[in-house]
Amino acid sequence: MSTRIGRTRASASGQSSNSASEKIEQLAREATDVAKKARRHHQNLSGDNFYGNKLATLRADATNAFRSLSSATVGDSSAIAELVELVFAAATEKKRRAAAFQELVYNLRTTWRSTEVPREDEGLFPLSLLFQTNRGYLSTIGRQMNGSYTSGWYDAASTMMRRLLEAAIIEAFEGKNIALKIKNHAGDYLQLTDLINKALAESAWSLSRNSKRALPRLRDLGHMSSHGRHFTAQKSDVDVVKQDFRVVLEEFLRHAGLL
Repeated sequence: MSTRIGRTRASASGQSSNSASEKIEQLAREATDVAKKARRHHQNLSGDNFYGNKLATLRADATNAFRSLSSATVGDSSAIAELVELVFAAATEKKRRAAAFQELVYNLRTTWRSTEVPREDEGLFPLSLLFQTNRGYLSTIGRQMNGSYTSGWYDAASTMMRRLLEAAIIEAFEGKNIALKIKNHAGDYLQLTDLINKALAESAWSLSRNSKRALPRLRDLGHMSSHGRHFTAQKSDVDVVKQDFRVVLEEFLRHAGLL
């Protein structure tokens, strides 16, 4: 039975000792060891005994760990699920369990190799600060932005950066009770370019020199990722403005009185 499918999903940053794929492999090794000891002591794995109960617990833990893995395709998911079932099922024959275990380990170390889930403050802006604003929508945008960045989806990250910057500028104008300055005749808020121009010219606050220099760069990256037909953002494109974004966003949130 061959289920060696899909591409290697290993991250260059290395594999976490707490990753779901490693946890499943560890549980599978324990399951095969339990099966061996049960045969040695002439115990039925389907019965109500120490070995049967131990295998059932391992199977439940493996099922939960499996749910946290990300699959590239439905085919990958069904193949790995079949291997997990064979390794942890009480009725699986000795040779079949051993073969399934070997195949499972191969898949877990290649197609299904997973990395540590990033901490919530990893990425482009600390979520801990966004939580302090008591604006749920800011935290949601920030979580999506950080998740996109740490997952390598840089156009998505840039687009969410643009959206979060727009929101922070609007919050700053609202916080100063001057929101009418950034609305058009229909009462709608202006687009990012006009928001930035208004923010740079606003006398209700004094933007830092770094923010004044950074805003045009952030605007351009947001425009290219959102509207550039032939542009695909790379990590280097985001990283070059990462610190700028960190400074500018916090500055506007403080002008808004949210921090």
